[in-house]
Amino acid sequence: MTDRNDGNGTAMTDGGTATGDSTLANVRDSISWWRIALYAALAVIGVYFLIPIEAGLVTSFKTGDSVIRTAPYAPPGPGGFTLDNWAGAFDALAPGLVNSLIMTVPATVLGALFGSLAAYGLTQISWRGQIPILALFVAGVFIPYQAVLVPLSQFWSMIPLEELLSPLWALPFFHPYQTDLIELIVTHTAYGIPICTVLFRGYYVGLSEEMIEAARLDGASAFGIYRRVVLPLSAPMFAVTLIYQFTQIWNELLFALILIGGAGSPAAPVTLSLVGLGASLEGIDFGLRMAGAFLTALPTLLVFIIFGDQFARGVAGGGT
Repeated sequence: MTDRNDGNGTAMTDGGTATGDSTLANVRDSISWWRIALYAALAVIGVYFLIPIEAGLVTSFKTGDSVIRTAPYAPPGPGGFTLDNWAGAFDALAPGLVNSLIMTVPATVLGALFGSLAAYGLTQISWRGQIPILALFVAGVFIPYQAVLVPLSQFWSMIPLEELLSPLWALPFFHPYQTDLIELIVTHTAYGIPICTVLFRGYYVGLSEEMIEAARLDGASAFGIYRRVVLPLSAPMFAVTLIYQFTQIWNELLFALILIGGAGSPAAPVTLSLVGLGASLEGIDFGLRMAGAFLTALPTLLVFIIFGDQFARGVAGGGT
């Protein structure tokens, strides 16, 4: 082993340099193989989850004969491609899509807003009894749908909602059957407040106490602090709750089945309308049903695309 100078006055040895280069090479090799294994595993998982989606999407463009003659994941054969499934699914589901939007949008916004207000009162305002109230909100998150079906139906049967709202039926775009949608809006709003409160509380705990205190010193009221300071900082968590609530309410079937009854009602949301789509005495039209399923899922996908950036910020951590 010989000593040599690296040109900067630092003595080096051939053995030491060789050992260092070998160690770095081993680290690079291990990182490289680890990355390859990770990407390979992610690719396998991605393909595993995408195959059913690809099969459903391909089936939605097949004729009835093509569905029978080809494999589920194979493209349509010659003469087997059609857009009639999508047109038929849209015609059948259009009223349900409108009803679902009328039901989901108000319930989503109201649930998130009331949850935000409740969480603000449980974090930024000091008052006695906060812990028991918070425990009630947390308990509300874990109440299963099945446990409230009977009292829910009895509750709405005792309220003459159609009579109370009778002045609205003389206005355009209002119909008596929409009382069923109002029942669903109130029900989903109430059921969504606990989870929204818990999510917003975790976010508000991380808010800057200096900003809140500065607003108090400036003479802002509790509601003024919420409106001017807390609410503008809540956009990421509103995105989280809006996406979560919209997806839950849009895809929900049990409450609609109990309060509305079936797909024959003019107030039926799209989840009820989708149940019997493509079913007949001759069998099930899988192409029509797959097209209907993708049409039904499209609004939730659009909501996630619109609020995706804010959603990531809200999940990453609290406010600043």
